[in-house]
Amino acid sequence: MAFWVEQAGWFTTVQDLGRTGYEHLGLPAGGAMDPFACKAANRLVGNEDSAAVLEFSGAGPTLWSDTPALIALCGGGFTLWVDGMEMPAWTAVRVRAGQRVECRPHLAGFWGVLAVSGGWDVPEVLGSRSTFLKANLGGYQGRLLQPGDWLFSLREGWLPEERAGAVLPASRRPVYSPEAVIRVVPGPQCAWFGEEGEREFLSAIFQVSAQSDRLGYRLTGATVPRRAGELLSEGIPRGAIQVPPDGNPIVMMADHPTTGGYPKIAGVIRADWGRMAQLRPGEGKVCFETVTLEQAHQLYRELMANLNAIELENFSFWMRG
Repeated sequence: MAFWVEQAGWFTTVQDLGRTGYEHLGLPAGGAMDPFACKAANRLVGNEDSAAVLEFSGAGPTLWSDTPALIALCGGGFTLWVDGMEMPAWTAVRVRAGQRVECRPHLAGFWGVLAVSGGWDVPEVLGSRSTFLKANLGGYQGRLLQPGDWLFSLREGWLPEERAGAVLPASRRPVYSPEAVIRVVPGPQCAWFGEEGEREFLSAIFQVSAQSDRLGYRLTGATVPRRAGELLSEGIPRGAIQVPPDGNPIVMMADHPTTGGYPKIAGVIRADWGRMAQLRPGEGKVCFETVTLEQAHQLYRELMANLNAIELENFSFWMRG
């Protein structure tokens, strides 16, 4: 399958589930901002969870299909249109050669992903096809998509038509909201904040700053008091919430720095990485609640189990025409 890029959208890259094992060299794992949406889109079209998808925010891409293919749009913030007709998200949609595929923005959520049967074909670099823009590494020539680019499927000619119409029921999808309660586990430097700092952190409603990106989401609207001074820099994982001296927390996202010296008051649990990412910078609001490590593990297992609820019952309808 091949697609020609008419409009690239505002921030469209190729992503997968990231490249692990290189953090000690300063290279973040990266990968999709909403890993659940990435996995769901791939499963809908019959791919492995780790296949490459297109990820975008702000304005989505417009593509022309050169050959028949199955595609699926997941995540938040976008609707799928084929030849001017709106198609359902979280569903495997069959497109024919010559059809125009648009990912149009709407208000719920911020990041969309588009999977194609076979996965998008870009070179694997250090074990991943994800784009890391700061190093011009991976993805489509290490850069954002541009008009005139050609995209191909990794499995040329593979079209699992029996999956046409496969859908992840709405009850099994994350609920993306402009105001979210995000669950966290306590961080390793809680003692830096004392009772007052922890109380402020867990009672405040923060706004996601417009100065947020794939590296980190900056939070404003309340300040978290903390002890003066700095730590020696140490490794930081995705989801860690650092608090710099100004008291405005920063949530580490997919392309976060691999080390940092600000104390970490908490960490966003893995089950909520996607919901955190889908808060729109400049608009989204968030508050936090703590869970235990055991609860965090259970919540992640429950989220992943939702991927097994994909239904295939609409095959005959989606093969018409």
